[in-house]
Amino acid sequence: MTLHTVCLCVAAILASATAFAGGFQLNELGSRAMAQGGAFAARASDPSAIYFNPAGLGFQSQAELYLGTTFIMPQVSFYGPVADANDPAISNETKMTKQTFTPISLYGTYPVANNITVGIGVTNPYGLGTEWPSTWVGKYITTRVDLASFFYTPTVAYRVSDKLSIGAGLNIVTGTVKLEQEENVINTDTKVSIDMNAKTAYGFNVGLLYKFTPELSAGVSYRSSVKLNAAGNVSFRPQMPVVNVIDDDVTSSLTLPATGFAGLAYKVSANLTVEADYQYIGWSSYKQLEIDFKNDPTKNVISPKDYSDTYIIRVGGEYAMDALKIRAGYLYDHSPVASAYVDPILPDANRNGVNVGLGYQFTKNISADVSYMFLKFDQRQASNTVTNFDGTYNAMANLIGVSLGYTF
Repeated sequence: MTLHTVCLCVAAILASATAFAGGFQLNELGSRAMAQGGAFAARASDPSAIYFNPAGLGFQSQAELYLGTTFIMPQVSFYGPVADANDPAISNETKMTKQTFTPISLYGTYPVANNITVGIGVTNPYGLGTEWPSTWVGKYITTRVDLASFFYTPTVAYRVSDKLSIGAGLNIVTGTVKLEQEENVINTDTKVSIDMNAKTAYGFNVGLLYKFTPELSAGVSYRSSVKLNAAGNVSFRPQMPVVNVIDDDVTSSLTLPATGFAGLAYKVSANLTVEADYQYIGWSSYKQLEIDFKNDPTKNVISPKDYSDTYIIRVGGEYAMDALKIRAGYLYDHSPVASAYVDPILPDANRNGVNVGLGYQFTKNISADVSYMFLKFDQRQASNTVTNFDGTYNAMANLIGVSLGYTF
């Protein structure tokens, strides 16, 4: 393998790993909303409004802390290379190492006037990772990926009238990415490790919530794109100076997509409220990724990705029985990744999620929400891929969300 090929592989895993923000965008950032399929922008009636629709804070009259996490447990199997998951006789199955991820959702709100409420959120809306056995057939593409992002979101909402509220917030964003793979150089395997940190970046979010009647409300929100500039290093173990396979510093950038919610909620009866949302994710901004090597610019490469804009359809509802709330929902999440770019770093596919959950008001001040989602990925056939690693992927995930609320 030539040095140029090694550089291309490094660029490919960087590009695909940062693309986890597309295939693994996380919207499970509040257990009440999660239990209803994430259909929450037209109500946004707890502090997670900071994420779903900041205008919802304008109709909240009490100071509140709303703190939670989601336990995400994915399972992925790969059949191949060039195999058929439906024909076990020719399939060589490899299972991804089981992991549990715990993105956080921490919110605090405070009404500073009769019609003005401020708040701050700390969330991980992009993240997760993959880990495959160190000796598996795809070790020259990936063995491990970890991606994490942190959004710090100070927010303010203004209730214009009893029917209308508007809100806006600032997104202060940081992130990290770590990757590992094997490369064969001069008939010798070398471990390639990449460790990068993103510089602090900034974006914004805005929202509007309108109550046509006490029963019918609509909400829209928009979160801007954010450009992350990252720097770090690539290391090779062992290094091979004779072919210039040596440690180096690298820089890159990635623009996280703009996203938007539009929802409509209706109170069917005194106890039952239902909502339907459409979520837009502007992944067409992610066409390619350039990797710059500090000490040898001749290694600089561009990796094409050609993502498409995509969407999520969400429906859900809540049935209230005094202190107990029963919730359920469904979502359909359309993948932004074209078949040619599907690989074990990002084994993405269209997915369906079924959600259930409960909420309980223990005291005047203390409440808890729990939620469960079963997420099933469509079987994804990767053929004519840019990595020349064709095969079939099957994936699913179990998600358990827990949030605690305290009002002052």
